Amino acid sequence: MNETIIKTIADELKISVKQVNTVLEMLQSGDTVPFIARYRKEATGALDEEKILFIEKQYRYELNLAERKESVISLIETQGKLTEELRKQIMDCTKLSQVEDLYKPYKQKKKTRAGIAIKNGLEPLSIYLLSLPENGDLNSEAEKYLNENVATVEDAIQGAKDIIAENVSDNAKLRWKFKDLIVKAGAINTVIKKDAIDEKKVYEMYYEYSEKISNIADHRIMAIDRAEKEKVISVSMSYDLDHIKDLAHEFYIKDKKSNLEEYVVTAIDDGIDRLLMPSIENEIRSDLSERAHNTSIEVFSLNLEKLLSQAPLKGRVVLGFDPGYYNGCKLAVLDATGKMLTVDKIFPFRKEGEIDKSKAKLLSLVKKYDVKIIAIGNGTASRESEKLVAEMIKENSLDVSYAIVSEAGASVWSAQEEARKEFPDLAVEERSAVSIGRRLLDPLAELIKIDPKSIGVGQYQHDLPEKALNERLDEAIMKVVNRVGADVNTASAELLEHISGLNKGIAAEIVNYRNENGKFTDRKQLLKVKKLGEKAFEQCAGFLRIIDGDEPLDATNIHPESYELARQIMKVSNITKLGDPNITFNDEEIRKLSDDEYTLNDIKDCIKAPLRDYRDQFDGAILKSNVLELKDLKKGDELSGTVRNVVDFGAFVDIGLHDDGLVHISRMSMKRISHPSEVVSVADIVKVYVYEVDETKQRVQLSLLPLEELAKRDAEKKEFRSRKKAKNRPYHKEEKEVSEEEAMQRLLERFGPKH
Repeated sequence: MNETIIKTIADELKISVKQVNTVLEMLQSGDTVPFIARYRKEATGALDEEKILFIEKQYRYELNLAERKESVISLIETQGKLTEELRKQIMDCTKLSQVEDLYKPYKQKKKTRAGIAIKNGLEPLSIYLLSLPENGDLNSEAEKYLNENVATVEDAIQGAKDIIAENVSDNAKLRWKFKDLIVKAGAINTVIKKDAIDEKKVYEMYYEYSEKISNIADHRIMAIDRAEKEKVISVSMSYDLDHIKDLAHEFYIKDKKSNLEEYVVTAIDDGIDRLLMPSIENEIRSDLSERAHNTSIEVFSLNLEKLLSQAPLKGRVVLGFDPGYYNGCKLAVLDATGKMLTVDKIFPFRKEGEIDKSKAKLLSLVKKYDVKIIAIGNGTASRESEKLVAEMIKENSLDVSYAIVSEAGASVWSAQEEARKEFPDLAVEERSAVSIGRRLLDPLAELIKIDPKSIGVGQYQHDLPEKALNERLDEAIMKVVNRVGADVNTASAELLEHISGLNKGIAAEIVNYRNENGKFTDRKQLLKVKKLGEKAFEQCAGFLRIIDGDEPLDATNIHPESYELARQIMKVSNITKLGDPNITFNDEEIRKLSDDEYTLNDIKDCIKAPLRDYRDQFDGAILKSNVLELKDLKKGDELSGTVRNVVDFGAFVDIGLHDDGLVHISRMSMKRISHPSEVVSVADIVKVYVYEVDETKQRVQLSLLPLEELAKRDAEKKEFRSRKKAKNRPYHKEEKEVSEEEAMQRLLERFGPKH
């Protein structure tokens, strides 16, 4: 392994070289990220999944970088143009793009004007011109290079100038310097196209817009990119081009005095205008888009992780309620394990007089199956269905609650082959009701079956690079699934395939074994599953639990390799059974058993609470029994809500209305924050305050801050700004925030009320 790279990674993470080495050795031996994070804490110093993933990815990147450096050095050396200075510049590069910039002048190019001129033998003439002789005779010098391809002196001079122009464009030092200048001081500008079609004025904010490149937020970059792609706007950059040209002239001409200076200046300006600036502008746009994509992918990944980590609602019979108008509301009653007991349908909104009939059928199901919670999907007819359920509960004095559940992706799962296999006799919409109910019982087990991009917690997800997005989402799923673990006797194949050491094929074989042989009673039986070898067993065993099996420790997160140590801990502490609330440990004797403090503490936690669920620390669904309507709200009202999505400009919170309310980033904290994820996460239960009610659009703006605190903060900011003279600002902060909200409303109108 490359010790230099390892040292670089260790310095970046502020950990020891030994930790990095240990992780890389484990990964190379076939250990998975979850296994290392949970069961090798002593060796790694308790590095979490994110740090282990960073080590893995960064080492791979640094290896590729090192290989590319050697390759480029070799390629330039074969041309006889490698100098020690150039070698050092290449070796000092920290990014692949820097290496490519340095290689650019030596790279085999496609057919260019400069390339043709070089082929025609005009490179020496360009060198003569750049030497800027004090009293040069360019015409006489150019005559030396006339040939069958260069007919005139003018052609020769133009060819030499083309070579100089390309030299300017290929100069890495100039490229880096000018790019840095533009990023720091330049602005990005947008104007509406003459033939633009933007009927709902989604992109009105960008019809005439300017902002410093150094200030532009990621979500505005994404919006500009999309508006440009949809041919609504044109995008340009503004910067001090004259200053850039002056710097280039100084770089090439220095203090030389020559009568040929005008030719060189013209060539330099041509290289800047025709080649360098368009290339730099494209590179800056590409860098901005890549940054915005990376941010959006991270936000999406974090949202997904939080959504999958929602606390399950255990031990209660649930009725899944998939709302609808003409086609009726689909109902599915599920037992506490998610097994379907019955399905039914009501038509409360199709015609007059159906409300009471629907309530009666609903009441009958609730009483017959002792339903305790009703999970209502948040799609079409959701709020009308909520009103129906709330009235039924109140009119019959039932000890029943309901929750509004996101149904994003339910129809996707309902149409999948796995859903058809499980419920071959159910219609697609009836399967959706099952999915909605199960999402309340066990969000992870149900949502894992659906493509994350269909769950509705992304931002501009269709504009993101698919490979990078899928990789990051898979990592989020991997983290949550393995932190939670799985009951090997009830988990679906879709869940099992994300368990450490397993894949789709092995997961299917586990389900097949279960179907053919009945429940697993011992973790060792996993070794009898086809395709599941010793290494896979080592990686997966601790994450697969067996409840009520032959070995009590199989119900815990304790790895089989530590069973003997666990038994010794129980013996020296006189513990006879797991989960006793009065357990006390003999720590003095326990410390004699092992030096691995991490493993000892983990085992003790599992002995004390063998069935503890990682998700119990997070919020579950808000359970309700009455309806909230927009007309009930007034400015300043305090409410509880569930965060449904987090985006760059704020968070959407479900407070029980038809559409989610928006908490803008400016109303989240008393201090400045760079992203809403610093304050809230998907599935959080939050206290919010009504900031503004728009009855016309049936929308509500919310605040995480009490309005009096918000007003005080804004007054202080206004006073501060009034003392500070605005300099070179395309717009004021207050105007920007308002326009962002307006733009968000238009996006909602275009893409639907559920963000």
